[in-house]
Amino acid sequence: MGATDPTVSPPVVVGATGGSGTRVVARIARLRGLFIGENLNPAEDSLDVSDYYDRWINPYLWHLQDLGPDVEDQMRAELDVLLERHRAPAAGGRWGWKEPRSIFLVSFLARALPGMRFLHVVRDGRDVAFSKNQNQPRKHADVFLGSNSAQPDAPPRAIELWSAVNVEAAAAGERDLAGRYRWIRYEDLCADPERVIADVLAFFGLDGDPAELAQEVESPPTLGRWRECDPAVVRELEQIARPGLERFGYIDA
Repeated sequence: MGATDPTVSPPVVVGATGGSGTRVVARIARLRGLFIGENLNPAEDSLDVSDYYDRWINPYLWHLQDLGPDVEDQMRAELDVLLERHRAPAAGGRWGWKEPRSIFLVSFLARALPGMRFLHVVRDGRDVAFSKNQNQPRKHADVFLGSNSAQPDAPPRAIELWSAVNVEAAAAGERDLAGRYRWIRYEDLCADPERVIADVLAFFGLDGDPAELAQEVESPPTLGRWRECDPAVVRELEQIARPGLERFGYIDA
């Protein structure tokens, strides 16, 4: 049976820009019975889904510029086979995956997987700009930003991508998924884990004690690292990423 078979429960998907704290969200969901795969890396990303994204994210983004009308059909066919294999050990139970780059494909996944629920984890783009994890800018900034980008250097380019991807993903989620889309801020998860975990469990349809699960959350020393950076550099980054920083409440509109 394929991933779009109506007898198969729809998946739960967790996505974000790199370094946004999705690992702890995936661990909490897994502890409460959500099957997220067996072929996982230490960050609990599905390696099979990661390979799929390596092959398809950039061609899909190019497809949005009218390059190849059959790209989505090919993507759906391969995804169908991949997810049938991925979820098989769940034996009909709740299932999904965590791979941050799902954030690039919200609209496609919504079309391909009716009933999908998407949790979008957001972390302050000023922190993300200085992260060692620059895989997403390295792999996808050129195609996602294209000629619109005027930021060749690492932190400005990283925060430009952060703003554009997060804003677009939120718009796509609210438009295409409605009540099956939600975003949370990593900073809120660290500051008030019980409240945010309770919301996440309810969104996923999972049971659990938020107070007990809150022990899984530990604020990393890198949280708020941007505050230690040159204020002039931070002001430049805030100008570049103003749409995203305002959209998610990191600076006042």
